Formats: sequence, structure tokens, C-alpha cells
Amino acid sequence: MSLKNESSVAEFVLLGLSSEPGTRTILFISFLIIYVTILIGNLLIITVTTTDKSLQTPMYFFLTNLSLMDICVSSTSVPRMLKDLLSVKKTISYAECVAQMYISLSVGECECILLAVMAYDRYIAICYPLHYAAIINRSACIRIAIGNWICGFLLSICHIMLTININLCGHNEINHFLCEVPELLSLSCENILLVESVIYVVGVLILIIPVCFICMSYTRIIHNILKFSTLAGQKKAFSTCASHMMVVIMFYGSAMAVYMKSRSTASPDIDKIITIFYFIITPILNPLIYTLRNKEVKTALKKL
Repeated sequence: MSLKNESSVAEFVLLGLSSEPGTRTILFISFLIIYVTILIGNLLIITVTTTDKSLQTPMYFFLTNLSLMDICVSSTSVPRMLKDLLSVKKTISYAECVAQMYISLSVGECECILLAVMAYDRYIAICYPLHYAAIINRSACIRIAIGNWICGFLLSICHIMLTININLCGHNEINHFLCEVPELLSLSCENILLVESVIYVVGVLILIIPVCFICMSYTRIIHNILKFSTLAGQKKAFSTCASHMMVVIMFYGSAMAVYMKSRSTASPDIDKIITIFYFIITPILNPLIYTLRNKEVKTALKKL
């Protein structure tokens, strides 16, 4: 792509999480352990759900996709962050910066849609069990998954094309540990109200609407559980719903806090902490909350 920013900015300088050597060493060890845990946990889920015949159901099919997305989204940011924590020179080329933004944003948007699909899957399974096999069948799952990945990667093109065409006026210091759309917008030296407005509208489509859909699904699920379950069953269901909603609030809430606000209210230090939640904390929590607490998965892991 021959874009105007490439003539003025050939590379960016990532300021990272800290400039203190001692703090950087602690952060490196901590995030290395977390990243390895993310890889092991999610790869275990993918392996066990694809090899165990008892887990060949729509719910575990979607969980396999979620684990794959968690590996992808953390791998776009954490390895680069670990490298920079040990480096003196923290530069990233213009092309690498754009690639990092595009892949992380695309996979993040795929996950936004998938979490809503998973909530709908549980809603149909609990509220309409007799119709579940007809509505959520294998071919439907595959079509939903393919459509989800395509939508995520197409929608993110809108963000990226708007971002890479803003005028940076030679500014190349990014006060963050990775390249993200809001961070590049903060370097702009021109009026970007239109860009922010478009990003806000896309944010409503990809964040607000799925959250509303998830809340509606879980409200119906809880209502159904209260009518038919025993007290023990209600407690178990509420525990599961509460843990799922915790992930939803953490993931969507942190994404909204970064993407759905104006440049004037942005705080780089706070944004770094918020970014850690949806790039690092959520990928390590998803295997624990969605699968490793499940008896079927525990049994399959023991077999494996």
C-alpha cells in the first residue's frame, strides 16, 4: 500500500509498560508465565474437544473456536511485548504495526460475535431442548463459524483504512506496548472527528448489540431455570451464568473503554491496563470458566 503516512513515518517507537529495568524483568517473567498458560490451556481445549467423540457437540465446537481466537489475539501482542521488555530499542516498522492492528482487531471482533453466538446456543439448549438439534445442527455451526471469521476480518478493514490514512505529521512515539487504532489516532495532527464517529458506530454494531443480545439470552435462561430446576440445579446454573457474565463484562467492558471514547478523554497509562484485560486476562480465564470446570471436559482430559 502506498500511503501518505509511509513517507513521513517509517517506524514507530513503542514506549511499553515501564522504563525501570527491575520492573521490566518482573513484568517479563509474569507475562511469560501467563502466555505459556494461555497456550497450554487453550491448546488442551482444542485437542480434547476435537479428539473426544463425546464432546462433538455444538457447544464444544464454539468453545474450540473461542480457544483458537484466544491464542490468536494473545499471540499478536504478548510475544512482541515480551521482546520489548528485554530490548533497549523498541521500534516496530510501519507495515508490522498495521499488520498487528489488523489481525488483533479482526480476531477481537470475531470473539465479540462468537460470545453472543455462544449465549444464543445455551439459550436454545436450555429453553428449547426439543428443538435444539434441529436449530443448532452441525452444518449450521460450520456456517456460523465461517460467517463469524469473515465478518470479523471484513469489519476491521473499516477501522484500519481510516486509521492508516490519517496525517501523523512525523509523530512516531506510541505510549503503549502494542499498535492499536486509538493509539495511532492519538498521534494525529488533524481533525479526526469523522474517523472517531465511524469507529464509534462500528463499536455499537460489534460491542453494544452483542452485549444486549447476551443479556437478553441469559435473562431468558435464568427465567427458565427458576421455573423448572431444583434448588441445587438453580445454584449450579446461577454459578455458571455468573462466571460467563464475568467474562462478558470484562471483555466487552474493556473493549468499550478503549474504543468507544474520544481522543480528548484518553489516558495512555489507564489504556495500557485496560488493554491487558482483553488481550491477556480474558484468554487465560476463558478455558477455566467455559471448559475446565466442566465434568465432561475433565473426564476427557483424564482420558487424554
